[in-house]
Amino acid sequence: MCAIAQATVDGALTGPLEPDLYRTENKEERKLAEVILVVDSADRQNAESGAERGRQIGEGVNFARGLAEEPANIMTPLVAAERAQAMAKEAGLDCEILDDKQLQKLGMNSMLSVALGSQWPARAVVLTYRGDRGSKEMLGLIGKGVTFDSGGISIKPAQDMHLMKYDMGGAAAVVGAMRAIAELKPKANVIGIAGFVENMPSGTANKPGDVVRAANGKTIEILNTDAEGRLVLADCLDLARKRGATRLVDIATLTGAVVIALGNVAMGVMGDPQGWVDTVLGAADAAGERRWQLPLYPEYKEQIKSSIADVANTGGRPAGTITAALFLQNFVDTTPWVHLDIAGTGWNERDVPYAAKGATGAGVRTFVQLAVQASE
Repeated sequence: MCAIAQATVDGALTGPLEPDLYRTENKEERKLAEVILVVDSADRQNAESGAERGRQIGEGVNFARGLAEEPANIMTPLVAAERAQAMAKEAGLDCEILDDKQLQKLGMNSMLSVALGSQWPARAVVLTYRGDRGSKEMLGLIGKGVTFDSGGISIKPAQDMHLMKYDMGGAAAVVGAMRAIAELKPKANVIGIAGFVENMPSGTANKPGDVVRAANGKTIEILNTDAEGRLVLADCLDLARKRGATRLVDIATLTGAVVIALGNVAMGVMGDPQGWVDTVLGAADAAGERRWQLPLYPEYKEQIKSSIADVANTGGRPAGTITAALFLQNFVDTTPWVHLDIAGTGWNERDVPYAAKGATGAGVRTFVQLAVQASE
């Protein structure tokens, strides 16, 4: 009954949300007056507990969707960081905003390089929840927050480029999940890091062939400036590890290749070791988010070898989702790590019975489930 009540309330909150933030005409007013659950008296306590959890998760999902739905001229990296900070203050989370000067001091040149072509500087948001101060274990959630992705010098086609405001879906999921976790108060420690940048072409932007040095010291040859999300995640993964995360999960609308492989139904999952991957797969199942694991065979690493640097930021079209994950593996050291590619599930291309067209908040429920499992 607890799970049924949770799903019912979650769906009642997330189902009616529409992406009509700025419509001034023919705007439908939607107000949820009440949700009535009819249960046996013996199940009342479980139902109430599940309903409350459903509310917390649903509001977290909607918060993530709201961030991603904003147009890129409004949701700049600075505004995204400010909204995360305001949420943290309300929810009781520790929040640190790292500006471009602080990022430079930390050596996060991989992430900073993505912002070189934009008028907006990069921001990294560090959200911390401590529910078990007696433990050194800490779950690290890391999200790609490209508030708009033009592709940079390797510019994208004009068709559907407007959808690239959703390229911050991973960071939005981290922020939304941290909101829900703060309300749920599991006995676990969680750090959420959201890297916000804008990827634009200009005279100062990254160029194909450029080499940058990441925060962990590894050098990266940038073969394609449209493979920018992994440059953000590289430094944010390293930062999470240095801030004490003992297990890592990153999430990003990272590759078009995952859409070819899995469509808009399941997110791609990759990682190491298999035990931690299995834990994340189980959490996704419990949260109702469809997923599919892809292999990280060592042969794929040949595609991201560089003749001038330690690693190239792309391995070309073949197995693009896998080579992107193998690139990220260079920045986690030996920390257990899982990568979630939500490029196919981060937004709905059309209305479906349970959600409107637009941002989905993919990953929020899985992250919350992981925190709950860590507590148990």
